[in-house]
Amino acid sequence: MDASTTLIFIILAFVLGGLLVWKKETIPAAMRRWMAVVALVFIAFAFFLIVYSFATAGM
Repeated sequence: MDASTTLIFIILAFVLGGLLVWKKETIPAAMRRWMAVVALVFIAFAFFLIVYSFATAGM
């Protein structure tokens, strides 16, 4: 797995989550729920990628 693409995905997932928290009043309610679910999935996958990269660092 390419480390640069993983790092870019991790950064963008956390930026999306932060942006949703920061601008939650300006996002329409119908869109806010689905964007929050997508951001949560992206952040969970980013955490998995972080743990996976640490677990396979020595191999």
